[in-house]
Amino acid sequence: MKKVFLLFFVLCATRAWAQPEIKPYGALPSPAQVKWQQLEYYMFIHFGPNTFTDKEWGHGDEDPKVFNPTELDARQWARTAKLAGMKAIIITAKHHDGFCLWPSAYSKHTVRESAWKNGKGDVLAELSAACKEYGLLFGVYLSPWDRNHPAYGTPEYNQVFAKQLEEVHTKYGYVFEQWFDGANGEGPNGKKQEYDWDLFHNTVRKYHPNVIFFSDNGPGCRWIGNENGFAGTTNWSTLNASQFRPGMPGINKPLNEGQEDGTDWVPGEADVSIRPGWFYSPSTDDKVKTLPWLLDIYYGSVGRNANLLLNVPVDRRGRIHKNDSLRLMELKRTLDADFKTNLAVRARTSAVNTRKNSTLTSAIYLTDNNYNTYWATGEGQLTGTINLSFEKPVTFNRLAIQEFIPLGQRVKGFTVSVLEGRVYREIARETTIGYKRILRLPNTTTKSVRIEILDAKASPVISEVKLFKAPEVLADPVIKRSKDGMVTISALSADPAIHYTIDGSEPTTASPRYTGTAFSFPKSGTIKAKSFIENGKKSGATVAVTFDLAPAGWKVMNAADADRAIDGDPATAWQGRAGSFPQEIQVDMGTAAPINGFTYTPRPRGGIIYNYAFYVSQDGQNWGQPVAQGSFANILNNPVKQTVKLSKSTQARYFKLVALAPADAKETRAGAAEIGVF
Repeated sequence: MKKVFLLFFVLCATRAWAQPEIKPYGALPSPAQVKWQQLEYYMFIHFGPNTFTDKEWGHGDEDPKVFNPTELDARQWARTAKLAGMKAIIITAKHHDGFCLWPSAYSKHTVRESAWKNGKGDVLAELSAACKEYGLLFGVYLSPWDRNHPAYGTPEYNQVFAKQLEEVHTKYGYVFEQWFDGANGEGPNGKKQEYDWDLFHNTVRKYHPNVIFFSDNGPGCRWIGNENGFAGTTNWSTLNASQFRPGMPGINKPLNEGQEDGTDWVPGEADVSIRPGWFYSPSTDDKVKTLPWLLDIYYGSVGRNANLLLNVPVDRRGRIHKNDSLRLMELKRTLDADFKTNLAVRARTSAVNTRKNSTLTSAIYLTDNNYNTYWATGEGQLTGTINLSFEKPVTFNRLAIQEFIPLGQRVKGFTVSVLEGRVYREIARETTIGYKRILRLPNTTTKSVRIEILDAKASPVISEVKLFKAPEVLADPVIKRSKDGMVTISALSADPAIHYTIDGSEPTTASPRYTGTAFSFPKSGTIKAKSFIENGKKSGATVAVTFDLAPAGWKVMNAADADRAIDGDPATAWQGRAGSFPQEIQVDMGTAAPINGFTYTPRPRGGIIYNYAFYVSQDGQNWGQPVAQGSFANILNNPVKQTVKLSKSTQARYFKLVALAPADAKETRAGAAEIGVF
């Protein structure tokens, strides 16, 4: 028995320390980048004078004394991050306004000049100590743009900024990530700066050689191309970094998806705020992102081969607001429940095209919960099949799969199928995997799961396959219709079954189920939808949207840019030219239709109509008397969609809305987000 145990120990040790039998492929991550990817989820904190001035981008001319948190508690930040399951905190040590959260010797716009602690405070010192106490990594964001420093825009400033980097990287312990962005506006002298990125990088590397640099093109990790938190459904960790530079316009798509044959390993980091803005504002206390929204972001970032950097702005007390904290804890509980039990450990694993004569690439390693073990196909074999078989049926709705990235990112496409009776049914078809891909799937019960690697850059090397049964999350439907009358219904959760009606009746599980394909509804009427989970046992609120006639083929006859008022999208708007009232918009619907009334959705800011007259015409020339005339009561205080019914139905091809007077007496232009008829 002792000999068997000794042999097992030797084999494990050999597996752990053996050189890979597989040749690395393409650009490869550094050991620091592999460790960075394994962090997966961490906190961003925006904090500074903007917190107190209600601005997103300060101008650098604010009085530093405005920065005066009354109850600053960096330990509360770190404790919150730890309890939320985060692994690190990155803070805005210096934003575009130039204000330094440490008493920099190279600026006069710092905490030293603030009212906080009579100028004796140091936010970075408190946070770095708190991170160390709670076992979190500490990172910093220093904006090279400085709207306060008088040297900005001159060669001298690059040296100033390098000295500030040196201060931060020598005084506050280990820094795991240095966050840069490409913002490059004017300084107080009206000049822009030509940044010396080599100087900045070398300064930081002198003290932290393994630091991960974030920027549009890395070199450690890259911006994901948006501030919504979503990586591309195809997401390569490789990039031709030399083709890009920080702040370069028009590069969102390649940054979002990476580049398949990129020469550099520059994985994506998805940054997004838990609130509408990056800095705290009291007006957003009730606008913290919902749980389904945050789950969508998590699965759209960590679940798509990117790290998630979630911004949680500190409030004016210097604490994380309770609304943000409660939502973070709710997210943590949900994710814990989602990944509580890995069902795949109960499976018998097998594979097709497994590398021959290799003890290091067996299918048994796919479910051993050890990232450093893996299965691989034979050299040059670009396809392969993995099977998970169970003695009894299992029900799952999440599938996680990982490549062993120290050998490169390889997989270009794969499918997931489940055994139903005697045949396999495909339930997912995806592209890249990378470090981790998590699929949200409908509840599926089966005795066999098959993953087919369809194509790869080199022999696929798969580290882990996991299955989970996550509790279903209820999210209400969102109903949208395009200008041509095509309706789509979505929800910020993949779990609910959405049922809908088009006759105004209440949706039930017997009503048509929305399957993801848009359907035509060009007429006026009401569509209702409801989400159901747990096989219909639980349901959400009924969501109803009343549509006017779809404006397909409509044309504006008399006003420039007024097509925005008939494009079916309330997010776009028309605003007329400045002048006196009345002002009007005339529309040709293309064909005659019975009109029973009209609707007016005001432009949210400016141009709101108060007194109106509404006309119809058969030829667009003879308008006659208005078929409706009046005022939109209280519309200035409550700028929502207005509905006006006509006294009788009228057949017409043309209509016009005349703005007789604005809701704001100072207004000189009429405007509309949408104008419709029903």
